[in-house]
Amino acid sequence: MADIWDVLESHLAEAAELRRTLHRQPELSGNEALTRDLVLAALPATSTPTKVAETGAVLRIGGAGRCVGMRGEMDALPVSESTGVDWASQNPGVMHACGHDVHLAALVAVARTIHEVGSDVPLLVVLQPREETYPSGARDIAEDGILDREQCAVMIGAHIQPALPAGVVACVAGGVNASSDEFEIEVRGEAGHAAYPHLADDPLLALAETVVALQSVVSRSIDPMRSAVVGVSSFQAGQAANVVPDVARATGTIRALASETRDLIHKRIVSVAENIARAHDCEAFVRITVGEPVLENDPTLVEVVTAELTAQDTPVSTDLRSLGADDFSYFSERVPATMMFVGTESDESLHTASLLPTDADLRAVARAMLAGYLGGAAMIRAGSA
Repeated sequence: MADIWDVLESHLAEAAELRRTLHRQPELSGNEALTRDLVLAALPATSTPTKVAETGAVLRIGGAGRCVGMRGEMDALPVSESTGVDWASQNPGVMHACGHDVHLAALVAVARTIHEVGSDVPLLVVLQPREETYPSGARDIAEDGILDREQCAVMIGAHIQPALPAGVVACVAGGVNASSDEFEIEVRGEAGHAAYPHLADDPLLALAETVVALQSVVSRSIDPMRSAVVGVSSFQAGQAANVVPDVARATGTIRALASETRDLIHKRIVSVAENIARAHDCEAFVRITVGEPVLENDPTLVEVVTAELTAQDTPVSTDLRSLGADDFSYFSERVPATMMFVGTESDESLHTASLLPTDADLRAVARAMLAGYLGGAAMIRAGSA
């Protein structure tokens, strides 16, 4: 398949035009039907697509048997674009500010390439909705069972990453994106006049001490060699300057790169909140909303994909990990998977109004995806996936 890379190059111009079409017509999470249909129309018509997760779809490129799955996330963000290009968003207040348009167009180029060249290992195109919001589209697809029905043995993903130099691909074994959970702490006390604090049980003070104490959960309860974050992002209590309120609430985020760390943090937040509240004659109620699991890259798949990248003289980074989250992790829970991060020419941050990856960035993503497919196919042929 030595000429497969040349075939990929021949499909990149049309992929760039598709990217511009998708960029002009971004759709928010849960409303990606037009995006799905535009991408399906651009894919080889080798089989009938199967709808999944409401606005998502999967399409097999190739014959029957065990296949390599490849994810393309479809949703845009509620961001007002400021790039100034003539193909900017025509949907006010909505923008592809995370590169999903680039990922989709690159995936189409790879699918067309594999269809043209032919392969004994099929490709399963997974068009995923709702990557940016809950409920997660990846979770719905994974729980649907369609990956099992399609005999998906390996999953590949790629995402632009402006923090990396242009053209560099991070392909790292183990946890590369964190689990992501949210918590709410409600402390209930006894209201009273602020001039007579001894007659009240102050939930505001109890919660304030809790917020400070939570800053030590990572530094004093977690192995310093493991990465984690406990962050309090909101605090609400009281309405009047001279009234001790009867309730105080705070919310925040929990990030961890290992499931054991995640579980321990959950327990420590509950313990800290309940015990501090009790010391103030108050009562604490902790609610934890469990989100995405840790995104774990399969070591064997990383090894073979890295070999494919290196064979094409693609610079590879092996040390990029992030406490950001991606629901691709629901796929990595079920089959060997690898999420790659691809450096961009632009250094504008993700989720900003000025982010505008170039055609060269699209090419880099497509090449990373193709390397992922070739590595996954090699694992399937070897019987190791």
